[in-house]
Amino acid sequence: MKEWMKILVTFVVCLGILAGASFQTDFWTRETGENHIHVGFVYSEDESTPYTYNFVLAQHNLEKMYRSEVEVFSRSNVLARDAEEPIRELIRLGCNIIFFNLDSDITVKLAAEFPLVQFCQVSLDTIDITQTPENYHTFNGEIYQARYAAGVAAGMKLRQLLDEGTIQPSEALVGYVGANDSAEVISGFTAFFLGIRSEAPEAVMRVKYTNSWSNYNLEKLRTRELIDEGCIIISQHTNTIAPAVACEQAAGEGRRVYYVGYHQTMMDVAPSSAILSIRTNWTPYIEGAVEAVLKEKTIESMVAGHVHGRDISSGFDGNWVQLLEVNQFLAAPGTEEKLNQTVRAFQKGKVDVFKGNYTGVNPDDPQDTIDLKKGYAECGTSSSPSFRYILKDCITVE
Repeated sequence: MKEWMKILVTFVVCLGILAGASFQTDFWTRETGENHIHVGFVYSEDESTPYTYNFVLAQHNLEKMYRSEVEVFSRSNVLARDAEEPIRELIRLGCNIIFFNLDSDITVKLAAEFPLVQFCQVSLDTIDITQTPENYHTFNGEIYQARYAAGVAAGMKLRQLLDEGTIQPSEALVGYVGANDSAEVISGFTAFFLGIRSEAPEAVMRVKYTNSWSNYNLEKLRTRELIDEGCIIISQHTNTIAPAVACEQAAGEGRRVYYVGYHQTMMDVAPSSAILSIRTNWTPYIEGAVEAVLKEKTIESMVAGHVHGRDISSGFDGNWVQLLEVNQFLAAPGTEEKLNQTVRAFQKGKVDVFKGNYTGVNPDDPQDTIDLKKGYAECGTSSSPSFRYILKDCITVE
């Protein structure tokens, strides 16, 4: 009996050793990125919203590109205040790198706690990257370039209406639905407006905030208010299709209104009013960052872009921002050719967006002004937009 017991104990010990070796091998493979890694995504909403849908496209592109080398896990509809547990869950699943599109600083705390995991977050002006752990990274597309180019297309439409006598100069009103008064939103609508002005100097802009990133009913209400006030061109920096829907409904009522979309094409939502849309293309950064982890390289050495420490941005030159399909039935003649010229000029660094005979006023401090005759270099030192001045006498925030 004792001999049988010795054999049984020996057998159990051997199984334990084998299991331990197997676990260590699996753990090492996950941690070093050898052959196979786990990638996590944490989304503020789900793909039913344009912003996160645009991110999910990059996730799917990653899965197609790397196939067996990458296993992807995602968590959607994560509120900033509740983000810690979903992130910890992804770490427990073995994620070597996690991407975030939500506004939360909990990522910095967890990056310090888990130094072997790479944390990659869309840049926030509330986080100073120099004060974050080495495994924390930020990124963003220089979307102001695409907004300016889309403004050129919108300005060409206004120019057409003015030249035909369809509208008078006093009717060249542009409306913009913004989430809030952050630099990101202000930079965006200013670039859009300056693009319009390059073709239609008569234009003026009215901006209405929703004070919410994603509120369908309020976005629709603000859009309708702008249309009722006479705005002919409408665009947005919010997260639902409501502005597109409101513009299409108004067009169906015989109102003269044209729409420029964000994040995704709105041709199916607003075929009678949408001129074009713009979007940030997250794929170059996400694929480059994952490749860096697979090859055990630093992310910033593997991603092409404008590098600011552990922060990266790019525009048309890196295909990080894009113009989507132009509605040939609505756009002014020659729009597509003009847009191609504009994109090439951006790629060559020959467009100064924030420059002209304008004075900007800081909405938080009226004594803080800027003279744009000297120009302003957006995203010169950070991927997070920083221009937050309201152009005097031509942009009104209501």
